[in-house]
Amino acid sequence: MAAISTGQGPAATSTDHPRAAGANGVRSGPASAAEAIPATDRLDGKIALVTGAGSPDGIGYAAARRLRALGATVAIVSTTRRIHDRAGELDATGFVADLTDESEVGALGDALVDQFDGVDVVVNNAGLASRTSPEVFRPVAQLTNAEWRTEIDRNLTTAFLVSRVFVEGMAERGWGRVVNLAATVGPVNAMPAEAAYAAAKAGVVGLTRALAMELVADGVTVNAVAPGTIHTGSSTLSELKHGLRAPMGRPGTPDEVAALIAFLCTPAASYITGQILVVDGGNSVREAQYR
Repeated sequence: MAAISTGQGPAATSTDHPRAAGANGVRSGPASAAEAIPATDRLDGKIALVTGAGSPDGIGYAAARRLRALGATVAIVSTTRRIHDRAGELDATGFVADLTDESEVGALGDALVDQFDGVDVVVNNAGLASRTSPEVFRPVAQLTNAEWRTEIDRNLTTAFLVSRVFVEGMAERGWGRVVNLAATVGPVNAMPAEAAYAAAKAGVVGLTRALAMELVADGVTVNAVAPGTIHTGSSTLSELKHGLRAPMGRPGTPDEVAALIAFLCTPAASYITGQILVVDGGNSVREAQYR
C-alpha cells in the first residue's frame, strides 16, 4: 500500500498587482507586465501528481516546486520514504509506492481519490536508475531478458500504469494535463549499450501520442518532454563532461526542464497535445562537433 505524509512547508501564495491610476484614481497608460499575466498561467484549485520526486536536486522535485508555486495542490511519489522529507519542504503530500507494480499504483489512485477527489495534472517523471537498481549498459547481444524488462518497466510501464489510473477521471471532468518524461536518447538519438533505455523512452513518445488522440475531445492534453544532459544528483562525471560539449557549453538544470513541464500543465497550453519537446541546449540540432 502507498504510505501518506502531509508536508508542513509554507503554502504558495499569489500577489495582487493594483492597476496604475492617475491622480484622479482613473487607470491611465498600459497595464504593467505583472498585471498582464493571465489567470490561465495559474493552477489554483488543481490537484497535481508528480512521480519520481524523491531527489531534492532532480527534475521531479523541481517540477513539483513549480506546480506548487503556480497554486496547485501537489502530491509527490517515490519508491523510498525520503519522499516525506520532500513533501515537508514543498507543503505537499508524499506517497511511497513502486510504480512498476500494478496493485501499488491502484492503491495510490485510491488514496488520491479519497484525499483529493481525483487528480487534474499528472507528471510521469519516474524512471532512470537508482543506487539499488542501476541503469544497465550492455550491448543487445549481451542483454538479458530480465535487464530488458527492468528498463522497460521503470521507464515506460510506470507512465502507462499511472496514466491509466487517472485519465478517465480527467476526461469525465473535461479537463486534464499529462506530461510524460522521455529523453533525447531513443526519440532523437541513441547511444551504444543503451538499447533498452532508448526503446523505453521512444515508447514513452508513442504512448504520449496515442493517449493524446484518445483524450483530445475530452479537454485533456498529453505531451512529452525530452531532456538532454541535465545536471542532477545522479549525473555521472561522464554525463557532465558530455554536457560541457553541448552548444551552450554546459548541461541543463532541473529547473530549466521543470519550466517547460509546468507550462504544459497550465490552461495556457490548451492547444498543445501529442507533442515531444526537447530540452537539450540545442545539442540535437548540431550536425557535428567541430574542433
